[in-house]
Amino acid sequence: MSAGATGAVPARIPVMVPWLGEEEARAASEAVLSGWVAQGPRVAAFERAFAERVGAEHGIAVSSCTAALHLSLIALDLGPGDEVVVPSLSFIATANAVRYVGADPVFADVEEATGNLTPATVDAVRTPRTRAVLAVHQGGVPADVHALRAACADWGVPLVEDAACGIGATVGGKSVGHGALIAAWSFHPRKVITTGEGGMVTTDDARWAERLRRLREHGMNVSAAQRHASATPIAESYLEVGYNYRMTDVQAAVGLVQLGRLDAIVARRRELAARYAELLREVPGLRPVRDPGHGEGNFQSYWVLLAEDFPVGRDALLEALSAAGISARRGIMASHLEPAYAGHGAAALPVTERISRDSLILPLFHTMGREQQDRVVAVLREAAAG
Repeated sequence: MSAGATGAVPARIPVMVPWLGEEEARAASEAVLSGWVAQGPRVAAFERAFAERVGAEHGIAVSSCTAALHLSLIALDLGPGDEVVVPSLSFIATANAVRYVGADPVFADVEEATGNLTPATVDAVRTPRTRAVLAVHQGGVPADVHALRAACADWGVPLVEDAACGIGATVGGKSVGHGALIAAWSFHPRKVITTGEGGMVTTDDARWAERLRRLREHGMNVSAAQRHASATPIAESYLEVGYNYRMTDVQAAVGLVQLGRLDAIVARRRELAARYAELLREVPGLRPVRDPGHGEGNFQSYWVLLAEDFPVGRDALLEALSAAGISARRGIMASHLEPAYAGHGAAALPVTERISRDSLILPLFHTMGREQQDRVVAVLREAAAG
């Protein structure tokens, strides 16, 4: 059991429990009592701290990772007639953000070992209309961004990184997002650190950062915080069509505490993942997620892939886990198979469909005890035995 655990874990084993405690509660309370609860000084402090943590020059806090992706694609001036290569194996927001700007998502397959895009899978669907590639660090497994960045440079297209699940993961010993042209992050409760809802864009480009800050606040040339801080009235102007994508100071106060916990959170998740791997070593027909050769994951999701001849199907296994009082989830979705993309052309995506069909996410959270992990593995072992 890790330090910092708060409250009793329910008898039913949950799939995820955010690591939140008294420090976050005090920080949120202090923000409320300060009288400044909208985007303000705590948001600015969170932006600086987060950007420093991932090795970026600028952080722009927003209301969600979906908003971060949307603004990132606007910054690249993408629009109708443009194509953006995306993995189908991702939460649907990845593809949806492309459609928000009027561009066309082109679904690429992924490699089975990591669930991520590779230069080869991107190249297989690239066309003369390809204007960008949107890569995901799926489930906290870092994509090989060095290879992807080199390939995108050769093709003359920018690489956007969907790092929704990526905080705390590394590539070549450096944080995911380090050296990224532009990256989008999530602070949803299912992620490694949380602000309830919320997101961030990071970039080294000062001009993009300035525009992104303007776009998140209705396109205003001066922020609300700057206007309120001014001793004289400021008449703002609206330079372009913008959005209400702001983060609140209450959320940022929680985020600052969470960022301070990040190393401990990732260390605990990796500890639990290592024990799962050891326990599952002798269970036939299961391949657990693992670190790629180019980096280390944060195990935001601990997913296992069933062999095609596994004695029971994925959905039946989820039912068996549920009957044993264990919450698990289907694996990563295949966006191209969702009704929202019915009729949307897609290349053959055999690896994507296999992972989506045959994988599931097991419980992993900081207060998880050995007995709970043993219960999960016992169900898997029984299923593997037929």
